[in-house]
Amino acid sequence: MEEIQSTSQLNLLGLERWDIERLLQAEQLERVRRGAYAVPLPADAAKEDRHRRLIAATIPQLDPAAVLSHSSAAILHDLPVWRPGLQQVHVTRSRSTGGQRRRLVHLHVAPLTAGDTELIDGFAVTTAARTVLDLARSLPFRHAVAVADRALAAGLSPDLLDMGLASMVRWPGVRRARRTCGFADHRSESVGESVSRVDFAQVGLPTPTPQYEVLDEFGRLLARCDLGWEEHGTVGEFDGKVKYGRLLRPGQRVEEVVYAEKLREDALRDHGWQVVRWTWDDLRYPALVRDRILRAFARADRCGLPDGIGGSTS
Repeated sequence: MEEIQSTSQLNLLGLERWDIERLLQAEQLERVRRGAYAVPLPADAAKEDRHRRLIAATIPQLDPAAVLSHSSAAILHDLPVWRPGLQQVHVTRSRSTGGQRRRLVHLHVAPLTAGDTELIDGFAVTTAARTVLDLARSLPFRHAVAVADRALAAGLSPDLLDMGLASMVRWPGVRRARRTCGFADHRSESVGESVSRVDFAQVGLPTPTPQYEVLDEFGRLLARCDLGWEEHGTVGEFDGKVKYGRLLRPGQRVEEVVYAEKLREDALRDHGWQVVRWTWDDLRYPALVRDRILRAFARADRCGLPDGIGGSTS
């Protein structure tokens, strides 16, 4: 069976309405949307996989001129997404009026040139640059920065963003998009790092250096940290749930990575660096994280800056 099957396709396989209902009740089939069915995904399937399935079930029912955009395009470009943006399939039509939101489809209307679209997995999709700018015009700043950071880290040229902004002079949200592009940094390696940079800026902390490389007194690499405030002898580490899994080497256990991280932090402190860690829960109250970082700055001032200070960026 193909991943997505319409009612008529199931009928051609010999399944009548009551057969489909029986399979649904037995959880051997799931209704992706009206008239579209598939074998159920695992209960713990990623939100991105569920949205890709919704896209595949929805696109055949839309006007061929509709192009996947916004959060739906972000999924196909492997950019960060948030659940509220995945409740509907987002598409854009190149016209000036007629935007609408239905239960499963959000139709945006805006000019689209040939250079704004490409094919991914057989679907017409806005390019990475256009997707970043569309989301930067509509998402909260911290989310938009995370999208732009990821796209730049994946190789998107800032020049393409500048060219796109130049074509959006009077578009809704373009000032927000300019702010996002001006703040974005290709060095951020996770959504948590991107959001942290935004939150810290908004609570008045000095601008940190992403992926700060700490060198020892002999100029050897001691550690590469998520964020660094060299002038304050302090480094910061965002601890997301996926971080340690990302650091795993083949055959390595999570506890081995955690232990290695402990030794790494001990080495940083031994060389005079202040180390501050935070999590997603901590970022619910960024002012409290700011205060912890400021206390680290104060400790560094009292103890003196580390020997061999003068790290670098990646």
